[in-house]
Amino acid sequence: MDLSTLWSLQGQLFLLLAVGAVIRKTGLIGEGAKATLTDLVLYVTLPCSIVLSFMMELDRFLLSRLLVVLVLSSGVQLFSYLLSRIHYRSVEESRRNVLRYALLVSNAGFMGLPIAGVLFGSFGYIYASIYLIPQRVMMWSAGLALFGDRDQPLGTRIRNVALHPCMVAVYVGFLLMLTSLSLPSFITRTLASLGDSTTALSMLLIGSLLAEPGRNPFHVDRTLVHFTFLRLLVIPLVTFLVCRMIGVDPVITGVGVILAAMPGGSSSVILASKYGGDTTYASKLVVFSTLLSLLSIPIWGMIL
Repeated sequence: MDLSTLWSLQGQLFLLLAVGAVIRKTGLIGEGAKATLTDLVLYVTLPCSIVLSFMMELDRFLLSRLLVVLVLSSGVQLFSYLLSRIHYRSVEESRRNVLRYALLVSNAGFMGLPIAGVLFGSFGYIYASIYLIPQRVMMWSAGLALFGDRDQPLGTRIRNVALHPCMVAVYVGFLLMLTSLSLPSFITRTLASLGDSTTALSMLLIGSLLAEPGRNPFHVDRTLVHFTFLRLLVIPLVTFLVCRMIGVDPVITGVGVILAAMPGGSSSVILASKYGGDTTYASKLVVFSTLLSLLSIPIWGMIL
């Protein structure tokens, strides 16, 4: 495994965090700017990124294997959802929603795709792109519902989730993928320009939240350790064992396990900031699990 590529990606994340902390300390990001940055990511750059992730050509020769990847990813999402329902019942709601969402949604998009490519070549990229589809659907359906207003009628909450810009982006992405429609190049380039800024803006926001006055970004509690254990070890281990038992293709197994082993996704911070969750706790969750993934992901790479 090319550890330099992995650590380069991790280094990029932490440097963006540091920049976010600095601009918060110097006053360039205030409360108003923080809310604006959150909305910009949630309503503009993330939907563009989601649409782009669906834009691929389905080769009939690969279709059967891609269906296996899709089923595997759906199984991982179902298992993650069950874990999220079982755990954290005694944790306060503002943190419980963050923990449950982050179990459902990893950082597989930013970190997982390039790592899968390094380990498994061009097939790694193709399989990883398909693997991400169920996670994209889960994160903007069941995941978003975790942060909804519990006092609203059920029909209103369902409608708010179904019409959220990120869910609309999922619908558009599926339409483009299934119909093989091609957008004009200027539209694709615009989507790419906006979507590619999502990671940078998200990590800047996380860094700024960690640097807010009066908060200790280095305090880690048992719940964070427990979450990281589930996210980096239990979920990929179960994925690995099930794939081996039923005889899944080794490359598909490898891609599935590596993407299942990714740390908590930065979108957990974005949603916590938008819908009243504990943003500092969400930021620490992302940073802590990402830091420990420096050790866990290379180990999984060597096992595979």
